[in-house]
Amino acid sequence: MIRAATKDDRKLVKELRAEFEGEVPDELWHDDDEDYEWDYVLLADDVGVAALDRKGDRTWLLDLLYVRPAGRGKGLGTELVRAAAEYVQQQGAELLALEVLESNAAAKRLYDRLGFTTVERTLAAPVTALVSAGQEGATIGAVHVQNDDVEKVRRDATKVLRREPELAAGDGWTRVEAQPDELRNLARELSFTTGVSVALTLEAGAVVRYVLFDRGSMVDEYLSVPEYFGELPPGDVMALGANPTVVARLTNADPARVRAVARTATSPADLPPADELYKQIAEVLGVQL
Repeated sequence: MIRAATKDDRKLVKELRAEFEGEVPDELWHDDDEDYEWDYVLLADDVGVAALDRKGDRTWLLDLLYVRPAGRGKGLGTELVRAAAEYVQQQGAELLALEVLESNAAAKRLYDRLGFTTVERTLAAPVTALVSAGQEGATIGAVHVQNDDVEKVRRDATKVLRREPELAAGDGWTRVEAQPDELRNLARELSFTTGVSVALTLEAGAVVRYVLFDRGSMVDEYLSVPEYFGELPPGDVMALGANPTVVARLTNADPARVRAVARTATSPADLPPADELYKQIAEVLGVQL
């Protein structure tokens, strides 16, 4: 039977609240006052509770809804919500609101079935992540030329940079050091005279990019999080995905491996750590960092 709680029910209400919080720990508000008293409380015998707070003339908040395991499967949750709605309506209000944890799937199913819809969203993020969010990491990278004639690559790179860069050779590729803002143009120029080239970078410590050139033409560009630096048209987002066929043709990489490693996402958190992804893509392309 659904009834209004009285002062004599305080112990029972407190027990029900404690059981609810033990079963569904609040991920945000761990320090709520356990002796808090709501504006109105309903009980379903000694197995269920619905606690309400008035938030304004139009809206009340269903702050707590809980049914003990022994009372579940009998529709008590629905009865409590209906009784709460009837009381709120009698007070002249129009809306009954509630909060539910994303992790509480059973409660979400009940509220969906009863017609509750999302009006606001409460978001949370670790403060450590937010403190460092605006602090960009370093951008590092190099140009890799598909040519093991180190002296030729050195001469050609010196002409472009107007200084002699550091080089390293290995596995048919020559690595050319340059400043981050020089890499794309350097890769393009070297591809005219020296062979297929790729500018591979780890940018802002968060995303990985490669730009692949063949005889002066850019033939593929990949960015692990296409919209990391700002919103793009849908076509541009798609264009920043890797083209395994082109990469395989020019670098002899395994196209299946390119497809598996060079994935894109909407957030760096959905991919391996950027420094690991940087190494993985270098390995797939066959170049040395």
